[in-house]
Amino acid sequence: MAAKRERRVEHEPVIENRRARHDFAIEDTLECGMELLGTEVKAIRSSQVSLGEGWVLAEEEPPRLTLRNVHIGPYPPAGPHRQHEPTRTRRLLAHKREIRKLAVEVRARGASLVPLKIYFSKGKAKLLVGLGLGRRKADKRQAIAAREAKRDMDRATSRRW
Repeated sequence: MAAKRERRVEHEPVIENRRARHDFAIEDTLECGMELLGTEVKAIRSSQVSLGEGWVLAEEEPPRLTLRNVHIGPYPPAGPHRQHEPTRTRRLLAHKREIRKLAVEVRARGASLVPLKIYFSKGKAKLLVGLGLGRRKADKRQAIAAREAKRDMDRATSRRW
C-alpha cells in the first residue's frame, strides 16, 4: 500500500480587529463567507486589510448581509487596469435564518454588527462577525481592571516554590 501524501500546510494570515473587542461587548458570533474578486483574495493573502473602520449591515427583507467600509488594499502585480475598489461594499454569505436572527437582534436591542476576524478555511476567505453592544468608558475601565486582576492571579499561582 502506498503511503499517503502529506498535505502542504500553508500559513494563511489571520487579520483581527482587536479594537472591536475593546469597544464592544461581543455577545454572539457568526462565520460568514465573503463574495470577493480575485485581486481582493490575493490582497487578503498578503495581509493588506484593515478591519478597524468596517461594519456590517443586516437587512431582513430580502435577507442580506453586507460588509461596509473595510479597506482591502490593491494588489500591485495585477496591473493598473484589473484593480478592485478598496472600500467597496461586499456581500456576505450566510443562511437566511441566521441573517434574519441578526437583523432582529440589531433592530430590537440597538446592537452593532462588527467584523472581528478574516481568515481562510479550506481555501475560502471567511469573516467572523460579532453582535456587540457598545461599551462606555467606565465599562472599558472595568474590563481592563478585571483582565489585569486575572493576569496577576495567574502569575501568582503559576510560580513554583
